[in-house]
Amino acid sequence: MSDSRQSWPRRWRRLDGVIDDENRYRAVHSRDARFDGVFFTAVRTTGIYCRPSCPATTPKRSNCSFFPTAAAAQGAGYRACRRCRPDSVPGSPEWNHRADLVGRAVRLIGDGVVDREGVAGLADRLGYSARQLQRQLIAELGAGPLALARAQRAQTARLLLQTTELPVTEVAFAAGFASVRQFNDTIREVYDRTPSTLRTEHGGHRRSPVAAGSLALRLAYRGAVDTDHLLDFLALRAVPGVEEVVPGPYPGTRTYRRTLTLPYGHGIAEVDGLAPDDPRTRGWLDCRLTLSDLRDLTTAVHRLRALFDLDADPDAVDGRLATDPLLAPLAAARPGLRSPGHVDPHELAVRAVLGQQITVAAARTLAGRLAETYGTPLPAADGGLRLLFPTAAALAAADPEHLKMPQSRRRALLGMCAALAEGTVRLDPGVDREQAAADLLALPGIGPWTVGYLRMRALADPDVFLPTDIGVRDGLRSLGESGDPRSAAERSAAWAPWRSYALHHLWSAAGAHHANRAAKARTTRDTRKEPA
Repeated sequence: MSDSRQSWPRRWRRLDGVIDDENRYRAVHSRDARFDGVFFTAVRTTGIYCRPSCPATTPKRSNCSFFPTAAAAQGAGYRACRRCRPDSVPGSPEWNHRADLVGRAVRLIGDGVVDREGVAGLADRLGYSARQLQRQLIAELGAGPLALARAQRAQTARLLLQTTELPVTEVAFAAGFASVRQFNDTIREVYDRTPSTLRTEHGGHRRSPVAAGSLALRLAYRGAVDTDHLLDFLALRAVPGVEEVVPGPYPGTRTYRRTLTLPYGHGIAEVDGLAPDDPRTRGWLDCRLTLSDLRDLTTAVHRLRALFDLDADPDAVDGRLATDPLLAPLAAARPGLRSPGHVDPHELAVRAVLGQQITVAAARTLAGRLAETYGTPLPAADGGLRLLFPTAAALAAADPEHLKMPQSRRRALLGMCAALAEGTVRLDPGVDREQAAADLLALPGIGPWTVGYLRMRALADPDVFLPTDIGVRDGLRSLGESGDPRSAAERSAAWAPWRSYALHHLWSAAGAHHANRAAKARTTRDTRKEPA
């Protein structure tokens, strides 16, 4: 039996516990966008499935069924609503952060592993048989790996049809379909439209120039998002030639730009922050992608979503942190603060080692030198972007004498890059976090701070705390708390399971405190310079 036709479970877990069908229906009745992507509503009388916030008339409770994924709804024979486009919602925060087999599998499928390596390759990466994996995914998600990948391919195809002028045949293969017939059948089943009809219905929309491999899209998110924090964080760490934060297309906006190393080629990504008058709950960030091979579209989008932490549940995070008197004012001041991930865990691992016991600015300079020496130049520069960050294999083969850094750090960097290149240490989206942490700690020169930082950013762990970090200690002191690491670790227990977000709040508090002190010092100096 095809995994897209398997039965689906009546109950499934969520971050804050089990939600029964009555609560799901109440969310649908109130059009609660917080549940978009968490579950999907299918209506028997229309044969259509929707996101909970769909603006259409609320169906009768007796006609509603609920599914944990779009793939499960499609497998039961329902078509996507043309009004609310349920296939384009943010990913469920549970599958994004969970560390078990299902969470790891979903992240790998999102990264395009099934399209590139098949179900056997996915199962091999996870250390399970294909049959065990299928059974686990169906039990939790109502769909197996093929059905989940198929739903993702359908969404990618719709995006290409509506934003580019690519011929339909090229869209089929760029979206990951094995044949044009499979592509046509899937589009008809999912959207009740032929590919050509789906394209002509959106003929008035702006489309990207195909020759440049470019397209514009929206990255959906739920709740609020604090793009100022995201862009400040990324700008401070931007590696020259690889990434940059520049003025955005509208007054008061900024845009993050970077190069991407992808499975089939390379790309350049641009993501705009919100304008000052945009509500934080707008629901999407504007993004532009230029890809050397459009087969990388799904992977590029998945990695950008991880970088900006767009599948998070900010209501759950802020609600938890708001119960603590110390963090409540910080959470209220910065609703929707996210914990940035990364587009390339190997790149992040290199930068984390470079950043050991030095300032962020110094680490950025070192990373820029490595990129200039060992990175791959783009065919043509694009603004300030000129380079792809060097691979772990390229750095593992570097002459140690050419690495201008302390010998201990050089040894740690080369040892880690060799382990990543050989695969003895893995940091891909499907890796077991505990195993990855143990493997990293076994390497010379890799300590708890580096491992914790990589767990938080490379492995999307929402519950990491770095009590010895100088920024954390400064942040706690600025709030009148002890910066002692032992006391900080004990204090952080109240913030679980969202300590990664608490960490960012403390870093922001430390930054604001230092900025205020610097401003006061400048004012004092200016006052002293005034003539008597």
